[in-house]
Amino acid sequence: MAREIAVAADHTADIDSLVTALESVIDGEVRFEMGSRALYATDASNYRQVPTGVVIPRHEQDIEQAVAVARRFDAPILMRGAGTSLAGQTCNAAVVLDTSKYMNRVLAVEPDDRTAVIQPGVVCDVLRDAAEQHGLTFGPDPSTHTQCTLGGMIGNNSCGAHSVMAGKTDDNTESLEILTYDGVRMTVGPTSEDELADIIEAGGRKGEIYQALRDLRDRYADHIRSGFPDIRRRVSGYNLDALLPENGFNVARALVGSEGTCAVTLSARMRLVDSPPHRVLVVLGYEDICQAGDQAPAILKTGPLSVEGLDERIVGDMRKKGWGLHAIEGLPDGNGWILSEFGGNSMEEATRAAQKAIDSQQAHCVDSKLYTDPDEANRVWNVRKSGSAATNALPGEDESYPGWEDAAVDPERVGDYLRDFRKLLDRYGYRSSLYGHFGDGCIHGRMTFDLSSHEGVATWRRFLDEAADLVVAYGGSLSGEHGDGQARAELWPRMFSPELMDAFRAFKTIWDPQGRLNPHKLIDPYRIDEHLRTGPDHDPVEPEPLYFSFHRDEGRFSSAAHRCVGVGKCRSYAGGTMCPSYRGTQEEKHSTRGRARLLFEMLHGDTLEGVWSNESVHEALDLCLACKACRQECPVQVDMATYKAEFMAHYYEHHRRPRQAWTLGLIHEWSRVAGKAPRLFNGLTRLPGAAAVVRQLTGMTAERDLPSFSPHPFTRDYRSVSMPEGRPAVMLWPDTFNNFLQSDCLQSASRVLERLGYAVQLPGRPVCCGRPLYDHGMLERARWRLRQVLETLAPAIEAGIPVVGLEPSCMSTFREELLNFFPDDRRAQWLAENTWLFPDFLAQQTDLSLPSLDGDAWVHGHCHQKALVGMAGTRSLLEGLGLKVSLPDNGCCGMAGAFGFDADKYPVSMRIAESAMLPSLRETPQDTYLIADGFSCREQIRHGSGRTALHTAQLLDRAMQGREG
Repeated sequence: MAREIAVAADHTADIDSLVTALESVIDGEVRFEMGSRALYATDASNYRQVPTGVVIPRHEQDIEQAVAVARRFDAPILMRGAGTSLAGQTCNAAVVLDTSKYMNRVLAVEPDDRTAVIQPGVVCDVLRDAAEQHGLTFGPDPSTHTQCTLGGMIGNNSCGAHSVMAGKTDDNTESLEILTYDGVRMTVGPTSEDELADIIEAGGRKGEIYQALRDLRDRYADHIRSGFPDIRRRVSGYNLDALLPENGFNVARALVGSEGTCAVTLSARMRLVDSPPHRVLVVLGYEDICQAGDQAPAILKTGPLSVEGLDERIVGDMRKKGWGLHAIEGLPDGNGWILSEFGGNSMEEATRAAQKAIDSQQAHCVDSKLYTDPDEANRVWNVRKSGSAATNALPGEDESYPGWEDAAVDPERVGDYLRDFRKLLDRYGYRSSLYGHFGDGCIHGRMTFDLSSHEGVATWRRFLDEAADLVVAYGGSLSGEHGDGQARAELWPRMFSPELMDAFRAFKTIWDPQGRLNPHKLIDPYRIDEHLRTGPDHDPVEPEPLYFSFHRDEGRFSSAAHRCVGVGKCRSYAGGTMCPSYRGTQEEKHSTRGRARLLFEMLHGDTLEGVWSNESVHEALDLCLACKACRQECPVQVDMATYKAEFMAHYYEHHRRPRQAWTLGLIHEWSRVAGKAPRLFNGLTRLPGAAAVVRQLTGMTAERDLPSFSPHPFTRDYRSVSMPEGRPAVMLWPDTFNNFLQSDCLQSASRVLERLGYAVQLPGRPVCCGRPLYDHGMLERARWRLRQVLETLAPAIEAGIPVVGLEPSCMSTFREELLNFFPDDRRAQWLAENTWLFPDFLAQQTDLSLPSLDGDAWVHGHCHQKALVGMAGTRSLLEGLGLKVSLPDNGCCGMAGAFGFDADKYPVSMRIAESAMLPSLRETPQDTYLIADGFSCREQIRHGSGRTALHTAQLLDRAMQGREG
């Protein structure tokens, strides 16, 4: 019997036949299993709709074939880029076409024409980087510019901080290659009256469309001219004004912002603009955000590249989260700020323009500051970019949501609008930060709507009606950037006349008479309160008991799984570390967001079957490197390493653990055995055929050398040096990797500490933090290990002796997992606060006598080190030696302990290494010191480049020996 599945409110399709037909013609991937559908059930909005299935096209022909098959089955189509939409445009009961995996290239940059030809799945920053090679840039840059796609930006008419300089996406679109649902492919752009007449005369479906568009224009021209607000950021509604004669009958720009409801974009020619080579940032402080808004028009007159607003609540919330403290403390005085960038062909030119803006505001602002250092300016920009995330997931406070987050007015009226809007918020009792693109009159905010109760949703609807009436009274737009989608389309009649509403419906019908492209998102829209992701009827499974305390989420795994808000920073194509497995696969399910979504769906109950036993969830989490980058870089601090460990612990209660769990997961036990006779063990593994047996037993890849055990394990041979009475003591942590596999690192560390006058102690018995156990969900054993650590270190804890370690992943266990197991244990709290990585411990000492070294140092930071303590201590220590330190943004090395040794994961491990670290290493001169404090990082560097990296302790030891020698 054929399966049927609802793909829209008014439609069903034979799903098996649809899948068979798609698979027969698609070169890409056809995914209709429930795991893939669950991944695409939501975006960054409040909405959730499970799609019919997902197609990952490899090329334009795949899109044409997919649309043709869908048309045969009368199935809806939804084009999707990075899925970062805030208004629900990219979730629907439809066949989703995701172009981000394969159709993601810049096809051409033509600097003479100042244009670029792109595929719809290309990331905004990929285009910008390509353009920068010619001194150009793509102007629109939403806060998601590191992950959002141009196809999504075209669908949404996205903008960003620099739209003051370059306008919206429609202003930067030259032409589009499109496909209609009924199969017509055409290139659209500006059209002269003679060209229009020729197209209509030629007939065919294209001629029919252009005839209908001309008729629509002629019929509604007066209403279009008078009915659209005359502001810079009118994003709401179809861009019918682009069809007017004075605007060149530009069909491409009319389609920009249509949110996938009219046509499918196959490729696009985009306009590029000059990119000033030198830029500076001005920050102006005011009494409040409203006064800051009052001054936006005056600052605009000084010729800035951007004029951004920021209120005191964002800054206060960032302080609560401990984010960007250095940048926040450096802000000028005030309770509301304007951030304005200026550019020029020289630093002097940019600085002069900036100073002009500062001078113009002396009588209005409380304080001002000019940032000329790019790194410092970027840190301040990140405060602004953190806007939506800073106000979300605050401990003890109501959750905040999008839903009225990007209304726009004329910049001249920003201050007054903000005052009235604040009154409206106060009347409803909603809390919200207020920030945005003040130079364009666009106001952002996340508000503490109650979407979990019927009463709360009803109140939210009343608020939206009043908020819409307020912005319309100001001559503004419901949306100034994020589009309408399900969040605002129902409000269109409050902004547009009945005649324009008729024109919008006619425009949609011209392009998509069957109504199968992203149905019910703009025309005949779903209600604002339909399909809420966590609405009044949301009742997730609350699995108990848990191994971890989840104290940041009030002890509930469902709250942890709900943390993700969908902005997709984990899909960034470069910069930072998150998310290495996504960068190695380009798969949504292997991003932090994808995994969080699957966990959410697992608990939701109507898509993924089997709490703790679902195979889709297991597959996604199995490729997580547990790098902890999301713990730091995710805007809402999703902690996927912890979620993975918790899931795996329960999953393997009912499934057989793989052999890697009993070999690599128990590396401490095996290392202790091998450490009794390391030379014998090393010799045995090199006998003919023996290595193959070891690999078979352990699941280790044949592409890597088997690890060699140190001939002298550190804890076996170490003899402490007698120190004079009163010398400070340190507990040197002998982690498994450095103790048994690279004991010279611990030997170096002990010598350095002793030379500096410390009395080095070791734990009283063999102990292990249990780090390898977490990847395999062996949490009962891991908890026992940590309890043993607390008992063993109890005397040192009571004596106040700090613990110093070499391996970042082991030290992170004491800072994170220890407290997640024992949140109320005083000893655990003390240990978490007094555990130090070797370079950080030395860097915070004020009276060190360090040797001098000449030369350069290339430093690769371990993921856990970057996530939990940062690299400032390492930089400070190495610069204190006299080295010129380079800390490239290399992301993850791809090794992640046992991950890179696993035969199944080796290809992904190397793709991750090749994404940033290894290319950076190849550009590094041979006489540069290579520093990597992570054991697995050093292994990957050796394997991928043939070069040897040192631990900081080894470098310092050699320097001290040189001084003594």
